[in-house]
Amino acid sequence: MNDYIFFMHDDVLDEHRRRDDEWTVYLAKLRESGVFEGGSSIGDGICASKSLAPVAITRHLSGYIRVRAVNLDAARELVVGNPIYEAGGTVEIRELPRTG
Repeated sequence: MNDYIFFMHDDVLDEHRRRDDEWTVYLAKLRESGVFEGGSSIGDGICASKSLAPVAITRHLSGYIRVRAVNLDAARELVVGNPIYEAGGTVEIRELPRTG
């Protein structure tokens, strides 16, 4: 199994925003399947750099979910039911490579 992170983009029009109960159903589905590793909405923050002038934070990200899946195709299947995805928005899927 590999670790993946879903970055939810804030690109859903207001009239297509999903309700909290849709998130409850989706997250319950991930938990029940044993793939859910955590997640959260993302608040305000800053970028910090020791050697460069700090840049603005990435404003289009609204949250993340961490999951476990066999491969990228299996991770892609886990996006089905995600309220952002189902509303026509973007969910970015990235593998979290193991280090060590």
